[in-house]
Amino acid sequence: MSNKGKLFLIPTPIAATTNDVTVPPYARERLTSIQHFLAEDVRTARRYLSSLKIFQSIETLSFAVLDKDTRPEQLEGLLQALFEGYDVGVLSESGCPGIADPGALAVAYAHKNGIRVIPLVGPSSIVMGLMSSGLNGQHFAFHGYLPIQPKEACNAIVQYEKESRLKDQTQIFIETPYRNNHLFANLVRSLAPETRLCVAIDITGPNEFILTQPVKQWRQQSPELRKEPAVFLFLA
Repeated sequence: MSNKGKLFLIPTPIAATTNDVTVPPYARERLTSIQHFLAEDVRTARRYLSSLKIFQSIETLSFAVLDKDTRPEQLEGLLQALFEGYDVGVLSESGCPGIADPGALAVAYAHKNGIRVIPLVGPSSIVMGLMSSGLNGQHFAFHGYLPIQPKEACNAIVQYEKESRLKDQTQIFIETPYRNNHLFANLVRSLAPETRLCVAIDITGPNEFILTQPVKQWRQQSPELRKEPAVFLFLA
């Protein structure tokens, strides 16, 4: 293993222009030694690394795409630099690689092939949403995205609420920003009045909003949610 490179998992800010408060100094220091990167979107990855102002030239860095369409058989080629002794960094589009993120493919490949995996400290909207919700942080489940169709989404919510009540389990979801209000409406429509629902929007950003209260109170307010990254959590 000693002659192989290491795979670094590099979190990125959740909210724009928050590098100074969400990227710790030690992570910046580790990044300076990496020349090879995998990212969902090379353009945004280059922009992010450039904003850190730690590289003499972004043009000297190597980038390749690792996204939801990447096939397992492509990983050997994408991670060839590791077997040549070079470190490789995996960048998330937002938050931590490997958590609701295709970076998990590279991590699984690294473990299978004797590559050391090094996670760097950084923000995760899922973890930070749970931290700030006041819901059960001992027992929880992350479900990613709910079905898009309202009927299917509501059926899923009812089922997850039953599990939450049975297991005392916090249920966690994310949604694309333009669908925040659709998911919120489905949650408020489908959940029991006493179920506690947390809405966490733009975590770490200038418009950060985090509030947990019973569904019956959300029904009285009916807020218009901004089109910004959001996490939704509930506990029956």
